[in-house]
Amino acid sequence: MGYSTEILGFTSYQPAYINLEDKGNNLLNGANFASAASAFYDVIPMLYNTIPLHRQLEYYKECQSKLVEIAGQSKASSIISSAIYMHLYALGARRIGVTNLAPTGCLPILITLFGSHSNGCVGRLNKDAIYYNKKLNYTSEKLQKLLPDLNLVVFDIYQPLYNLVTKPSENGFLEARRGCCGTGFIELSILCNEKSIGTCANASEYVFWDSVHLTEAANKLLADQMVAAGIFQLIS
Repeated sequence: MGYSTEILGFTSYQPAYINLEDKGNNLLNGANFASAASAFYDVIPMLYNTIPLHRQLEYYKECQSKLVEIAGQSKASSIISSAIYMHLYALGARRIGVTNLAPTGCLPILITLFGSHSNGCVGRLNKDAIYYNKKLNYTSEKLQKLLPDLNLVVFDIYQPLYNLVTKPSENGFLEARRGCCGTGFIELSILCNEKSIGTCANASEYVFWDSVHLTEAANKLLADQMVAAGIFQLIS
């Protein structure tokens, strides 16, 4: 969401909530509760030492209480309902943005593990993602009918990323089968660092940085498409 926030007019990224030394007036400028690799199940954040979803929720509830102390109930309620979220209707959120599931079968590491020696996307994994996204769209439509004051936008990253992976040259990239870091076929996370052997010289030519995560150039392209697809619906 970094590039998207820049386009929306933010001059800086929102600081991580847990890093705010003063959780007083600083909260009036916003806070970020997200944690990479939090996933749906606690076992994933345990493996990567990240913040699980239930802990993020606890931090958000704490933040709400502190906002009331700082600004009063009325102002705090206005701040909460006017902010942009990725979830949390039950706790006052009314502008919610949701990204659907990426074409997981196109991730280099999953092609390496499950591609049966093929360099193409793993079809059965992409079918799972498509099924999930259909369920997400259905649930989102039901929620909007059930909650008329909810402004919910589902951003499609499946198709833009699939197009990027399957037609890299048409989008200004040279490599989409492997990541820039190391061999690009299996390394990720802590296996990618300044000592990784074989890391490419120009990451902007690669769709993936490691075998799972996109490069800055690819992220920017997806963020631009998200904005074009309707992120402004959340602030109108």
